[in-house]
Amino acid sequence: MLARILMASSAGVLLTLGVIHLIYTFWGEKLTPRDPALQVRMSQVSPLITTQTTMWRAWVGFNASHSMGAILFGLIYGFLAIAHSQLLFQSPFLLIVGLVMLGGFFALGKAYWFSIPFNGIRIASACYVASIAASWA
Repeated sequence: MLARILMASSAGVLLTLGVIHLIYTFWGEKLTPRDPALQVRMSQVSPLITTQTTMWRAWVGFNASHSMGAILFGLIYGFLAIAHSQLLFQSPFLLIVGLVMLGGFFALGKAYWFSIPFNGIRIASACYVASIAASWA
């Protein structure tokens, strides 16, 4: 039971971070530059890979897809922890995939994010690892 609660908690943290980030991506100004001229310029310049988008549209798309990844992790691992915990905890593949995903978020958070999402990832990672340890006990 402890393993399920810890895994669901880990998933809940990622789900919450993903939903908040998605809201910030499309509503409000939290993910817009402090300098309005930068957003204007980003809306006018394309990346080298293509002229079919702008840096601003890519920025919004990257933020939205990043949010969707966190939401997907939270929904899948939360569902598995609650409804199919035996499958989850007996599958090295699922446990390793989740750990690698959280490890990737952890590395990105350490290198690029600010303290609130990074601390959320730290908590989610600790709950995830503790859930695996609890499932082995």
